[in-house]
Amino acid sequence: MGTSLPLPKYHQIYLVLREQLQEGRYDHDGVPGEHALADQFGVARITIRKAMEMLVTDGLVSRRPGRGTRVIRPAAGAQALPPDDAHKAHLTGLLENIVNMGLRTAVQVLDSERVGATPAVARELEIQAGAAVHKSLRVRSTDAGPLSYITTYVPCSVADFSRADLEHQPLLMLLESAGVEFGVATQTISARLADAQVARHLDVAVGSALLAVTRLVRDVHDRPVQLLQGLYRPDRYQYQLQLSRVGSIDAKVWVSEELSAQFH
Repeated sequence: MGTSLPLPKYHQIYLVLREQLQEGRYDHDGVPGEHALADQFGVARITIRKAMEMLVTDGLVSRRPGRGTRVIRPAAGAQALPPDDAHKAHLTGLLENIVNMGLRTAVQVLDSERVGATPAVARELEIQAGAAVHKSLRVRSTDAGPLSYITTYVPCSVADFSRADLEHQPLLMLLESAGVEFGVATQTISARLADAQVARHLDVAVGSALLAVTRLVRDVHDRPVQLLQGLYRPDRYQYQLQLSRVGSIDAKVWVSEELSAQFH
């Protein structure tokens, strides 16, 4: 697969690595060395070095001769800004749409295991770092081919399910069967670049633009019950909002009435 984009290769790699660092991908095992990254991206070590220099400038990693690359985490007690209530979407309609998509697509479970929550995941789920969570990696496909690459985290204290369960039912239905009563969800949609692993599973080129969806689902008691990080092919997935104008003539604003997702 080709990797050509308007951006220089070192900048493409910088963007991919930055996103992985922010997800906590290297919290446990550390950042791979220049040789490994050069092999992964199919570039020269000097290209990797330039990308790493940009990460150092961002304050995301530190580098010392003979000691490799170390991930820099926020100081203890530092917390991400709370999500704006305006970004919270009631789950009526949204979850129905997600479940319907799960029932109408084929799923391949790549991984399903209990792991200790990384600091980044723990902050989102409001649990202790290292607490047991059920992590799953899944690829969903339609007749046209792969649609999404999804990573989910569910606290083991919330629900217990198996890999076989995931292969036969959408995760939200499994949570509901475990007694979870859904409340609200906070969802963020942005853009991401495909790294080598994701590109292989979605059948796209490394560095291809993808839709990135991060969704935190809470129950009726405001307890986080699921963290989802999904990457979608934009040529096979669309997310739509139906908007209406409200307010006085002098101060009309757009508000969402309905959430829907379309895929093909």
